[in-house]
Amino acid sequence: SFRKRAHFKAEHGSPGEGNNKHGKSARDLEIAVPRGTVVRDADTGEMLADLLAPDARVIVARGGRGGRGNSAFASSTNQAPRWSEKGEPGQSRALALELKLLADVGIIGLPNAGKSTLLASVSAARPKIADYPFTTLAPNLGVATIDDRDLVLADIPGLIEGAHAGAGLGDKFLRHVERTRVLIHLLDGASDDPLAAFATINRELAEYSPLLATKPQIVALNKMDLPDARAQWQRVQKKLAKQNVEAFAISGVTGQGVRELLRAVADRLAEIPREIPGVEDELPVIRPGADQDAFSVSRELHAFRVRGAKIERIVAMTNFDQSEAILRLHRVFKGMGITDALEQAGVREGDKVRIGEVELEWRE
Repeated sequence: SFRKRAHFKAEHGSPGEGNNKHGKSARDLEIAVPRGTVVRDADTGEMLADLLAPDARVIVARGGRGGRGNSAFASSTNQAPRWSEKGEPGQSRALALELKLLADVGIIGLPNAGKSTLLASVSAARPKIADYPFTTLAPNLGVATIDDRDLVLADIPGLIEGAHAGAGLGDKFLRHVERTRVLIHLLDGASDDPLAAFATINRELAEYSPLLATKPQIVALNKMDLPDARAQWQRVQKKLAKQNVEAFAISGVTGQGVRELLRAVADRLAEIPREIPGVEDELPVIRPGADQDAFSVSRELHAFRVRGAKIERIVAMTNFDQSEAILRLHRVFKGMGITDALEQAGVREGDKVRIGEVELEWRE
């Protein structure tokens, strides 16, 4: 559970033993997340995976390479070297997980348009329903059946003007709309101006994402059980028809027009491929730089700092309890040019040199 645990750590592998016995890798640590989870690097915001498939997996951090025993360093001139490597540290990473609901149909509209009432009337979902705005604070899912066709619907909490910028938590709600294939745009027939509400919601969709602005919509004027809605229906229908928008007159309370609406939605879904648009097929792959020997030397407070992928890995895997391993590290410093670079930077006997998580004392 992520509610009680925020840090996950895989087990360590087993070390090698005498008589050339190899060590053993630890088991992978797999963390189960709901289908539809987007995984991002918490520091950079980079998307690492969009887990849409039921069995989708992604590797977000790799364990380090096991260290080599002394026999791996044997040569014709040194058949019994007295040094070995420690294992390479594994990767650590801070992740941000974002769940986007997977639904065929999203029900959108201003607060109190009757979205939850409609969902409850066509499915077994039991969202909270009350006569005030923002009753629904999280999307609810329900399954409706029409002509032996199942539709997964989600009522998206009420969107308001400025939703794309976060007003009324709108940006958090809008992300769920991205997954849907068709939208039911529900208008409150008892409001003063349903057409203004229609324009407001579409403007917010476009501001949040151009993709949402092009998503197929079927409009429904709700609350036809009320006189105000019935009085407005002809005017609203004519205005929408001029925009080539299909509209239905419904009542989530009495069920008037609801089956016709669902049938139109199911027909529209049948015309749309199941592939979810807007999701990248290929995620960016981060590959090591071409020059792994590259390094830099800089001064820090009371110390020198050496940075570089290769040297940081070598130092992390050096066993400083073995004198020959330390001598080998000195040879690596010379061979890579790090010794010369430190001397040019002004390093002196006894100065501190930091490489990765290791701090060394410089010796001539």
